[in-house]
Amino acid sequence: MAPNSFSLSTRLPLPNGLSIPQIHLGVYLMSNREASQAVKWALEAGYRGVDSAQMYRNERACGQAILSFLNDKSSNTAGLTREDIFFTSKLATNTNYDAARRSIRQSVEASGLGYIDLFLLHSPYGGKTARLSSWRAVEDAIQDGEIKLGGVSNFGTKHLDELVAAKPRIMPCVNQIEVHPFNTRTDIVETCRKYGILVEAYAPLARALRMKHPTIVSLSKKYQCTPAQLMVRWSLQHGYIPLPKSVSRDRIKANGDVGHFEISSDDMQSMDGLDEYLVTDWDPVDAD
Repeated sequence: MAPNSFSLSTRLPLPNGLSIPQIHLGVYLMSNREASQAVKWALEAGYRGVDSAQMYRNERACGQAILSFLNDKSSNTAGLTREDIFFTSKLATNTNYDAARRSIRQSVEASGLGYIDLFLLHSPYGGKTARLSSWRAVEDAIQDGEIKLGGVSNFGTKHLDELVAAKPRIMPCVNQIEVHPFNTRTDIVETCRKYGILVEAYAPLARALRMKHPTIVSLSKKYQCTPAQLMVRWSLQHGYIPLPKSVSRDRIKANGDVGHFEISSDDMQSMDGLDEYLVTDWDPVDAD
């Protein structure tokens, strides 16, 4: 279980000696204006990770918001530097090596941050050859200093097995998947653990579709927290990295304020039992 002393500065160690914040702000479907404001509020609240993507079309807005925060002494009271903030983006399309390398460089340039901390293949779409070629581009971008870490997203067990079987020079450090109490993805999670790959949880709040579920309501009352806080805490106690999304300043703050309670083992099992394979967006984990 995650320690009861969890805070937004908590980081998980990675095999290469680097580390990753255990909560990130998600900025999916945010306009540039919304993303800029949300990133500012999140950093002020103590978040240290921001999760963007080429497909979100807000990499530049996120990067500018990060730099503005760092340069604003009235907001950045802790004197944080670029190295303290963890920025993620993702490759929109797997096609071939050259296209992926160009695309990674474009994301680095768009962010304006000098480098990207974590770069993911956004999905397994495109087929085996495209996936492996794109991953080789990620490896080379790491070696060239454009990105620090590489990972994958929406990869099912067969895609992870395929990548590992190809004997990559650099293993993916995370697999970002939709995972929450209503879609526990047990098979993919077990595969990730077998390979030492951390699980990032997008849509950790199930896009608010189950906030009124009786079990969620009951346990929220028991732990004196919001349903969203309960679901974020569930994710943390499984060792995942949740990416809660909100454009509300109060909710952004609340979603990261989960260090004051710990869900019991019995209640974790009850929440695990809510699995109904609820998919709130796309589901590429079985792609060819």
